[in-house]
Amino acid sequence: MLSSSTSLRVAFLDRSTIPTATKLKGLPFNHELVLYESTTPDEVLDRVRDADIVITNKVKLSGDVIAQANKLKLVAIAATGADNVDTDACNEMGISVCNVRNYAVHTVPEHTFALIFALRRSLAAYRSAVQAGRWQEAGQFCFFDYPIKDLAGSTLGIIGDGALGKATGEVGKALGLNVLFSAFKGRDDMGMLYTPFEKVLEESDIITLHCPLNEQTRDLISDAEFAKMRRRPLLINTARGGLVNEAALVRALNGNLISGAGFDVVTREPLPKDNPLNEILNHPAFILTPHVAWASEEAIQALADQLLDNIAAFVAGKPRNIVNSAAQR
Repeated sequence: MLSSSTSLRVAFLDRSTIPTATKLKGLPFNHELVLYESTTPDEVLDRVRDADIVITNKVKLSGDVIAQANKLKLVAIAATGADNVDTDACNEMGISVCNVRNYAVHTVPEHTFALIFALRRSLAAYRSAVQAGRWQEAGQFCFFDYPIKDLAGSTLGIIGDGALGKATGEVGKALGLNVLFSAFKGRDDMGMLYTPFEKVLEESDIITLHCPLNEQTRDLISDAEFAKMRRRPLLINTARGGLVNEAALVRALNGNLISGAGFDVVTREPLPKDNPLNEILNHPAFILTPHVAWASEEAIQALADQLLDNIAAFVAGKPRNIVNSAAQR
């Protein structure tokens, strides 16, 4: 464990991923807080090597870096997902890893439904049409170029039953949707509260993803899964890039296997020029937002507060939100 009697070096590797307006509360122990706006892969080792505590949001901490971080005792992730940190290497080095939890139970479901509403009512397509002069061309009080469908009575399939999935389900029920929670892919023993994964694909009008990215969920939805979506649903992903095979998504949208898609995440961020999704950025039934579903002002402040509370609790000998099994050195 760390001793609070000596000054501890705390390095925040990507402070720019938190808005400058967000306040970072003080830490209740003797420390030096070093803020780096961003950190490139070539800079990670030098900035981690002498740190007792490292804060990272999206900077990757590989096993090679962790093996050389002899002072490091805690990696505090400024997010829920821990896929950017080699937790196995941390276990070997006796380094704890903690994350931030349940801070986005309003902002992510709200963003999810913003995408759903926009796509079900073709808002982006109609806005673009009005800007292009289509309303004047139509010559009457309205025009019907794009589909508009009600949500009430539709079936919402939710993949992921954590805090965000459950909160999304509650909003769905309030709006009159029939909500199905998916069982894990390949599992049929999870009880009556869960619907088999394949059945969710077949029966949902809207499918939304709220699960972590790991080896079991990578490419969770690809060509085979799109082929089973007989109701041509909307597909929403505000969880993690990599859950959906992006090339398969392009094929599904262009092939009318789905009626639309709203994504807030991609496999590599920011969106690189070689990502297949560039092909459908102008598609009227596709909306891509820049990983901001989590980013309401209220949620970001809650994240920052919990992040620093996690660190303070660890130094006080009361670790919380630990995501790995490291034994403390």
